[in-house]
Amino acid sequence: MKELKTVLLINTHLTYPNWSEGKLNGAFHQAAKDFFTSKSIQVLETKVEDDYIPEEEVEKHLEADIVILQTPVNWFGAPWIYKKYADEVFNSGLSSQKFLTGDGRTRTDPTRQYGSGGRMQGKKFMICATWNAPEEALGNPAQELLQGKNTSDLFLNITSNYRFCGCDIIAGFNCFDIFKNENIVNDLENYSTHLNSVFFDK
Repeated sequence: MKELKTVLLINTHLTYPNWSEGKLNGAFHQAAKDFFTSKSIQVLETKVEDDYIPEEEVEKHLEADIVILQTPVNWFGAPWIYKKYADEVFNSGLSSQKFLTGDGRTRTDPTRQYGSGGRMQGKKFMICATWNAPEEALGNPAQELLQGKNTSDLFLNITSNYRFCGCDIIAGFNCFDIFKNENIVNDLENYSTHLNSVFFDK
C-alpha cells in the first residue's frame, strides 16, 4: 500500500438549534483527527456549514490520500448542504479536469465504460455516519421500511461521485440509534479501531 501522508476530513453537520447541535458528529470528526495526527498524517479539514471555496476544496481533495465524510443522516441522506457542496466542488473538478476528464466513454473505443474517466485513482473515500435508526433496521429483509437495504445502498448517491472520479470506496463506520444508544462512548473508541483496520492493518 502506498504511504498515506494526508487526510481530508469533511464535516457536513447542519445545525438545528435546540435539536441538533453537532456535538456527536464533531466528536467523531475530532476522533478521526486525533487518530491520524497520532500516525503523523497531515489533516486537512472542512466544515461545510462554515462555508468553503469550491476551488480550494478541489485542491484539498487532490492533496489528500484519504477523504472521510462525517455526516448525520437526515431523512435517509446527508444534510442538504452536502449536496450543494458536492455539486459545486465536483463541478469545479470537472471544469478544471482535475477530478476527471469526461465520463470515460469515447466514440473511438466502445469498450470504455461510463464512469471510467476519473483521475483520482489511488485515493480512498469513506463515510462515518450517525443515525437515529437502530442497526437492526438495515440489512434485514424482514424490516418493512428499508426492506433489506443497507448503508451502502443508502449512500450510493454519495459514493458514486467518488467512484466516478476514480477513488476506492472504503467500508464506512456507523453510529446507530443515537438518541437511545447507551454505547456511544464505545462507538467513538471503536471508530479508531475501524480506521486502523481499513487503512493500516493490511
